[in-house]
Amino acid sequence: MGLTSRKLELLVALCAVAAFAGTMWLWPRLSGRGWRALSGRAVALLAGQALALGAIGLAANNWGGFYSSWGDLLGTDQGGAAVFTPHANTGGTPQPSADAGSSVQVLGSKPVPLMLPGAAGRSPGGTVQQVRVHGGGTGLTESAYVYLPPQYFQAAHARKRFPVVLVFTGYPGTAQNLITRMKYPTVAAQAIVKGAMQPTVLVLMRPSVAMPRDTECQDVPDGPQAETFFNVDLHRAMAAHYRVADTGRGWGVIGDSTGGYCALKLAMRNPGAFSAAASLSGYYAAASDSTTGDLFGGSERLRNENNLMWRLKNLPPPRISVLLASSREGEADYKATMAFIAAAKPPMDVASLILASGGHNFDTWNRETPTALPWTAGQLTAPADAPAG
Repeated sequence: MGLTSRKLELLVALCAVAAFAGTMWLWPRLSGRGWRALSGRAVALLAGQALALGAIGLAANNWGGFYSSWGDLLGTDQGGAAVFTPHANTGGTPQPSADAGSSVQVLGSKPVPLMLPGAAGRSPGGTVQQVRVHGGGTGLTESAYVYLPPQYFQAAHARKRFPVVLVFTGYPGTAQNLITRMKYPTVAAQAIVKGAMQPTVLVLMRPSVAMPRDTECQDVPDGPQAETFFNVDLHRAMAAHYRVADTGRGWGVIGDSTGGYCALKLAMRNPGAFSAAASLSGYYAAASDSTTGDLFGGSERLRNENNLMWRLKNLPPPRISVLLASSREGEADYKATMAFIAAAKPPMDVASLILASGGHNFDTWNRETPTALPWTAGQLTAPADAPAG
């Protein structure tokens, strides 16, 4: 059974209950002072506690979507897959790629529910494709979901190229969280139907490219080249497979927590790749702990260049638009967010979305995304239509 299987969660929980009941039943027989009785009590207690902790861990992982598989948890579920490029944008039978360039493999697709009053019986709000993206430059292969708006499949828009918003989870979240917990495709579909957002393609991913390591979207010296993957490889793969923008004027990025830091950092460091960014509960300097390791190869220069406040104070501001979301009560980043807003200068445009209260959690971000996602898409320039034929 898979790590996120409800059957596994229920089985382990039932085993924990059975272990507790068995311990209570056998305890009188294990009350002696001999080594057998002592060993029996130790085994009974440890087994019950291990099963209880396992049940709690599985429930917590299914709630938060931290790890999607056993390989994901153990750090063995990355790269190494064959690279394919389907015949059609709608997801035909995958065929082997002719070269080692950036490419997209479509694994499956499903319609997006509008979830609006009176929407029953209406056409779905677009399509979500589960994909794997291979980066020809970095050699990295990452899982993702691609949201295609209804207009993508309409004959009237057969030559239209669409702007793109890259959507990040936090760390160590999974891309599936962005669909099941935050419902980004449905939020986009509703905004498009209401005319609050231009038809936009979403690419939903987690920010780490080397799980379980937290790469903080950094090109690690002699390590994973996360920044290059998102700035170069992902753009090339999407533009080669879908009718989407191939320049930064048509690309934006949004994320929460670690994803928020990555969104802001990628746009500030690479305005040619992303012209807009929205950071929900993000921070402003790369984390440094046991999950990150040494991201900068001991280089103080690299560390400074990835500190976003340092960039504001010491480098020319980039010509980008950013949205910062935080809460006056409940968010540890509120003071840093206000300091960032105060330090920003033109040509960098800064908007803010400040809640009165809200913690560092899905509930807060779900209150922010219906505003933040359309804002991000609204900063993008729709690319020119694809040539006929």
